Amino acid sequence: MIIIINPNSTESMTQAMLQTAQNACPNIAIKGWTSHQGPAAIQGPEDGEACLPHLLKLVKKASTEGASAIIIGCFDDTGLEAARNLATCPVIGIGQAAYHLASLVGDQFSVVTTLRVSLPILEANVHDYGLSQHLVKVRASGVQVLALETDADAAAKRVFQEILLAQKEDNVHSVVLGCAGMSHIPDIAGPEIKVRLIDGVKTAVQLGAMF
Repeated sequence: MIIIINPNSTESMTQAMLQTAQNACPNIAIKGWTSHQGPAAIQGPEDGEACLPHLLKLVKKASTEGASAIIIGCFDDTGLEAARNLATCPVIGIGQAAYHLASLVGDQFSVVTTLRVSLPILEANVHDYGLSQHLVKVRASGVQVLALETDADAAAKRVFQEILLAQKEDNVHSVVLGCAGMSHIPDIAGPEIKVRLIDGVKTAVQLGAMF
């Protein structure tokens, strides 16, 4: 059984990730847990710190209940190292999973995320994973995390504008979608999007299904 833990308290985001995961691996038992004591969205280091205590409690609970893999459903890979130190099963960050797939798709990739406050975190993560040579640019779309659900059409339009800029300017083979709330974006992409779009939720659950 794979357990996806959403470090924020927005239940609808958990359900969206769970649906993406079940579509990707329909024959695998998957659960989605929400960190109800976390912030409504994780946008920057302060939110990341605030979500950690309850997130790690859920990681320990998932491990105790026999999860075959745990997925941290935040693109910042919030608490990933600490979670791995607690769990007895593999713990997969959706950011790390997406970056590694992007490095296999082609030599160069860019990331399109939500707000500029997230750029240093994502850039540092790519560096820590040893993939800096593959990263061209981390781009902020200017979209609030929760707007991906509450103002979905306008948010998607802005995300696609940034993807098209990456496609035009960055000479990349793929664009990594830098937010768990963007898991629907590949399904609604038009023919003008030529690069491969990589969603970390789908990638992480496919990796988790191997265990």
